[in-house]
This record gives sequence, C-alpha cells and structure tokens, in this order.
Amino acid sequence: MLRFKDPFDEVDRMLNTFGGGARSGIMPLDAYELDGIYTLRFDVPGVEPDAVDLTVESGMLTVTVERTREETEGATWLLRERPAGMHRREVRLGERLDTGRVDAKYDNGVLTVTIPMREEAKPHKVQIKGGGSERLTSGD
Repeated sequence: MLRFKDPFDEVDRMLNTFGGGARSGIMPLDAYELDGIYTLRFDVPGVEPDAVDLTVESGMLTVTVERTREETEGATWLLRERPAGMHRREVRLGERLDTGRVDAKYDNGVLTVTIPMREEAKPHKVQIKGGGSERLTSGD
C-alpha cells in the first residue's frame, strides 16, 4: 500500500493538536495546503515587523519575536496579561517542501509564510507505454 507523507504530519505530532482542538498561546498558528502551496499564519499582535525574525535551516522554520513591555510612567497596573520578551515558535518542514522558496508577509499583526511544494514532489501522471506481444523463440 502506498502512503504519501503529509509535510505537516510531524507538526501535528509535535504540537499535539491532531484532534485536540484549538491551541492558544504566545504565537498561535494556522496551517493549510492549497494547490501545492503550504501556508502558515502566526498571530503576533503588538509586534512591529522589524521585531520578527524568520529563519529556515535544516528543515526547521523558526519564528522569533520580541514584544516590549509597555511602561507608562506613574501608572498603577491592575492587570498585565500580555506577554513581553522573546518568544519563539519552531515548525519542522517535510522533505516535500521547497525551503529555498519561502515567502513571508506581515500585515496587521499576522505573519503569513508560504512554502511551495517541490516540483518533483507534486503528484503527476505517469505515461504507460504499450507493450507489443513479444514471441519467445527457441534457439535453432
């Protein structure tokens, strides 16, 4: 039986979200595939684009952001739930993805990363050659 490996199988296992519902946290992530393009969307509200670092190395995509703590002089803080400091999220990429063609955009607190599938990894039709009947002959 042939089984094609989904590049995000490891992501599901790593994040323990397969069948587990929504994941919340410092940098929530949505991931989907459409027409051979894999899209990851990271929520990073309150972070300037200059404070986002995206790297791909050895099949690992890493997003690192730094959120600064707002300091309001003379204020008595009643509640401080918005996390500050360095935050990092890693996603292991499958071999089917073309990590040399990663693209990233940042808009309204959402980092969108797109990664195309490698051409040779895309499903394709295989031509079946017709085989004429070959007669076996015995040596004379």
